[in-house]
Amino acid sequence: MAPQGTDDGNASRSSTDLVIVTGVSGGGRSTVARALENVGYYVVDNLPQTLLLEMAELAHAAGGTAKRTAMVLDVRSRAFSTDLTGAVKALRDRGFSPRIVFVDADDKVLIRRFESVRRAHPLQGNGRLADGIAAERELLLDAREQADVLIDTSHLNVNQLRARIEEMFAGEDSRRLRVTVLSFGFKYGLPPDADFVLDARFLPNPYWVPELREHTGRDTEVSKYVLGQHGARTFIETYARLINTTAPGFEREGKRYLTVAVGCTGGKHRSVAIAEELARRLRDVRLAASAQHRDLGRE
Repeated sequence: MAPQGTDDGNASRSSTDLVIVTGVSGGGRSTVARALENVGYYVVDNLPQTLLLEMAELAHAAGGTAKRTAMVLDVRSRAFSTDLTGAVKALRDRGFSPRIVFVDADDKVLIRRFESVRRAHPLQGNGRLADGIAAERELLLDAREQADVLIDTSHLNVNQLRARIEEMFAGEDSRRLRVTVLSFGFKYGLPPDADFVLDARFLPNPYWVPELREHTGRDTEVSKYVLGQHGARTFIETYARLINTTAPGFEREGKRYLTVAVGCTGGKHRSVAIAEELARRLRDVRLAASAQHRDLGRE
C-alpha cells in the first residue's frame, strides 16, 4: 500500500465516491439521504463539518460499501462552520473528489412546510420563522455557490425528489456528465436549478384539442401531435446538437450534472413530449440523459 500523501495514495482516494449533502432546513435533506441509501451509499447524517476529512479517510480505509459514502451537513450541528470551501479544499488536497448536493426551496414553501409540522426553525430563536430562514441562507451562501448539484424542491414532492436523486446517483460513472431534461410549466415559475431553459410554447397547444386535453405528453397520441408540428423536430435536433457539442467542455471543467429545462404553459403536454424526445436523442449520442417532469399532474 502506498504511504499516505503519495500520488498512488491520492489516486486511490479519488476512487472513493464521496457526496456532501447540505441545504436549507425543510429543503429535503432527509429525503436525499434516504434516496442515496436506496442506491447503495453509506450515509452519515448530521456530521460536524470539522469531521469531514476524518470521515472520508475512514471510508477510504474501510473500502467495501463505504467506498460510496454520503455525509449530510446542516446547521443543527453545533460544530457547523461557514468555511465549507476550506473543508472541501482539504479533502481535495488529500486526493478525494467530493461532490456537493445542495437542496433549496422558496421561503414561502419552507414556511408552509414548517407550519404544517408545527416545528420551529433551528435558527429562529425568539424571532420569527422567516428570521431563521434568512439567517440560515446567509450561513449557507458559500455552500450553495459551490454546489455541483443544486435542486430546488419547491415544486417537488417526496417521491419526485427521491426519484431524481436515485436517477442521478444509481450505478453511475461519477466522472461522466449526466443530463436531466426537466419539463415544467411557465405558470408555475422557472426551475432555479436549470442550466439551459427551452421554450416550447411556439408549438400549438394540445390543451385546445378536446380529445387530447386530458392526456399528457407521455401519451402516444399527444407525443405524435406535438412532434408532428412544424419546427418541433428541428427544435429538438438543434438543442441535441448544442448539448452534445458543449458536453465535453462541461466535463473538462468538472461539471457532472446538467439540467436542461423545457417549458410550456402548464407543463403537461408540449414540454413533456419534447423533454422525453430530447432525452432519447441525447441517449442516442451516448450521453447519460433522463427525462423528468416537475409539474406533471398539477393541473
